[in-house]
Amino acid sequence: MLLGIDQGTTGTTCLVLDETLRTRGRGYREVAQHYPRPGWVEQDPNELWESVLAAANDALEAAGVGARDLAAIGITNQRETTIVWDRVTGDPAHRAIVWQDRRTAERCAELPAELLLERTGLVPDPYFSATKLEWLLAHDEIRRLANDGTLAAGTVDSWLIWNLTGGRVHATDHTNASRTMLYDIRSLEWSDHLLALFGVPRAILPEVRASSGDFGTARGSLLGLTSDIPIHGVAGDQQAALFGQGCWAAGQGKNTYGTGAFLLLNTGTERGSPGGGLLTTVACDAYGRPAYALEGAIFVAGAAVQWLRDGLGIIASAAETESLASGITSNDGVYFVPALTGLGAPQWEPAARGTIVGLTRGTTRAHLARAALEAMAFATADVLEVMQRRGRCSFDRLRVDGGATENRWLMQFQADVLGVPVERPDMAETTALGAAGLAGIAAGVWPNASAFLGTRHFQSFTPGTSAAAARAAREGWARAVRATLTWARDGQ
Repeated sequence: MLLGIDQGTTGTTCLVLDETLRTRGRGYREVAQHYPRPGWVEQDPNELWESVLAAANDALEAAGVGARDLAAIGITNQRETTIVWDRVTGDPAHRAIVWQDRRTAERCAELPAELLLERTGLVPDPYFSATKLEWLLAHDEIRRLANDGTLAAGTVDSWLIWNLTGGRVHATDHTNASRTMLYDIRSLEWSDHLLALFGVPRAILPEVRASSGDFGTARGSLLGLTSDIPIHGVAGDQQAALFGQGCWAAGQGKNTYGTGAFLLLNTGTERGSPGGGLLTTVACDAYGRPAYALEGAIFVAGAAVQWLRDGLGIIASAAETESLASGITSNDGVYFVPALTGLGAPQWEPAARGTIVGLTRGTTRAHLARAALEAMAFATADVLEVMQRRGRCSFDRLRVDGGATENRWLMQFQADVLGVPVERPDMAETTALGAAGLAGIAAGVWPNASAFLGTRHFQSFTPGTSAAAARAAREGWARAVRATLTWARDGQ
């Protein structure tokens, strides 16, 4: 059996899977986010680590697993979130700066966009790790640790590997490294030029390894086990989901609906054509080795529903949105553009803020719930449209995963808007599955990737509305997006 660790933005999920991909145990812990200033988003690295331990122990206990039953551990994680810590004490030197954080927007506006796009496949945006790390290194105490050679830095996977191995391994994989804006995706190594641009010492960064392979051994005592367990799989959450969906060949793609939504298209050994709000990133081939992918990132998806619950208090749970949305026959012209942390693909407008249009005295909480769900589907359609042009390919179906795919109303609406079938796997938690798959292939649980996914099944949602109706709905969404962008640009 395998332990898949999925450390996400709003919580940590751990799964114990057997060789037939049956879930034998599951654990989950929510994690808090902190907002010290408008646009700033932070997390406590120790809380992230403790959530992994708690969720992993729950999953192992539920599965009744002993050390000799567990073949390997796979880790997947929220990407760009940046952590710095003291190698000697193991203590964080600052709160983690989360991928949603916008504090470095002014710095990003000064950066050489063409150079960064060519070398990293990314656009200069606060989303990525480089300017977060540059900001952290401007603190005297953190810079002192770097100068003394005792500072370590990395994305969440590196922090977890460090802690699981008792500080013996400081490593990451190619997929996470490619999200830092410090990694040259052409040569597949840290870029000396970019390290100099951001003032980042190479010595503080982790070693970059293939996603399926050796990342050291986790101390079994941390997990209530009698012996250590090898860590054999690591990938950023979206690349892990791509692998878990079986999209390891050029021309295959998926969308993950989580806190944000992420559409990835595997382009194999070709880098594809970024631009139009798309990024080029490093993914995995069938052996866990580096491959390229086009990516469209929607910053806010499930987070909009979470805001309705926690910020406005108009729903008690995310599941409630399905009955609310299906309880009305139309959105009645109400559109919600959830630019709560700026707009990602295809607009890439950091200054954008959330907009709700079409409100009347007849608007109810059902309209707002439906608008939040519709926003995920409309934004996905926008990104897919650009991706088809830039990638010179066509989708005849879309594979989906993530927590929001449990919402049947949303999946049907997504198929209606796209005009192609939407395929939902029998297991929605594909990020943890992908990490476990990468680990299991390296550990010999499966001889190859095809054997890993040999028993997967998908439920298909087929379009149930006319193309004209879908176009009309998207036109209303487009007007709402234009209003959001106009407000953002007029305010600059």
